[in-house]
Amino acid sequence: MAVSEINAIGAIGLQTRRELILDRLRQAISSGQLSAGTHLAEVELSAALGVSRGTLREALRHLQQEGLLTADSRGRLSVRVVNTREVEEIFAVRDALEGLALQQICKLEDRTDIVADLHRQLDRLRAAEGDFAAQLDADLAFHARMCELSGNATLLQTWRAVSGLARAAITAAGAETALHNMAYQRHLPIVELIASGDVASGKAFLAQHMDEAAQRIIKQMRLAAPAAS
Repeated sequence: MAVSEINAIGAIGLQTRRELILDRLRQAISSGQLSAGTHLAEVELSAALGVSRGTLREALRHLQQEGLLTADSRGRLSVRVVNTREVEEIFAVRDALEGLALQQICKLEDRTDIVADLHRQLDRLRAAEGDFAAQLDADLAFHARMCELSGNATLLQTWRAVSGLARAAITAAGAETALHNMAYQRHLPIVELIASGDVASGKAFLAQHMDEAAQRIIKQMRLAAPAAS
């Protein structure tokens, strides 16, 4: 029994370390510290993080599955470069998924606890203002929670599958554009419309919310690199 307990403690520690590495790399990509197109050399990166190359490879595989990294024909990994078409596609998929989540939530007769939960998510978003990494995490957490509260497990699983791509799209035009899109005031009407149970207005607002965010990102991408768009 004692040996089993010790092994369990060790496993938790390993998992925590892996999550810390993932979080550090994810934040470095989101903040632009590791900019789009940057090749991730294993030797250099493992030394910088102070981890083994085997542990690093596991983290990199996870980030590749999230969509934050891409591999070339030789298997070398780089930070994903998102183009304008992909931005439009990613936000369109999010609109479809989150619109369905909003619709299913609004069908519930009693939404009191759900609305309170979403307001807490918004409070986290507002409290994170000024901290780019925390605000990005809070923004994605709000949208993920809305999908979770819909009660549709397949919807939530699908949203999570594109969450890495969503993170890449949000940050594709730089921090200033991302911060504007992640503002508390842009998200408050979503919760208010859920509280009212107005499905049509809620879905219309959400579609506008997603489209405006996508178009703002695309505009800045084209201004920064017109030839590449």
